Amino acid sequence: MSFPPCPQCNSEYVYQDLANYVCPECAYEWNPSDTSDTDTPSVKDANGTLLLEGDKITLAKDLKVKGSSLVLKIGTKAVIRRIVDGKDHQLDCKVDGAGEMMVTAAFVKKA
Repeated sequence: MSFPPCPQCNSEYVYQDLANYVCPECAYEWNPSDTSDTDTPSVKDANGTLLLEGDKITLAKDLKVKGSSLVLKIGTKAVIRRIVDGKDHQLDCKVDGAGEMMVTAAFVKKA
C-alpha cells in the first residue's frame, strides 16, 4: 500500500492508524478525509502559538508605526481581523488606540 507523504516533513514512512495517518519521524497525525482550509496561511506568534482570525493578541515589544511618530507600547491589545500571506506583515488587526493596521506576527503574543 502506498500512503501520501507527511505534509509536515515530507517523510515517506507514513502508516495508517484507524482513520488517521501517522508519521513516525515527526509524530504528525492527520485525517486524510479532513477537508480543512489549506488556502489560509498558518501564522505563529512570538511563542510559537498558532494564530487564527478573531484571536485577541498583545504586542510583545514596542513598535514604531511607519510614517508616523506614534509608538505602540508593549502589552497593547489588538484583535486579528484577517491573516494575509505577506512578506513583512501577516496580520490585519484592529489595535486599541491606533485603529486598523498591519502587524508582523513575530512581535505579538496570543492573549
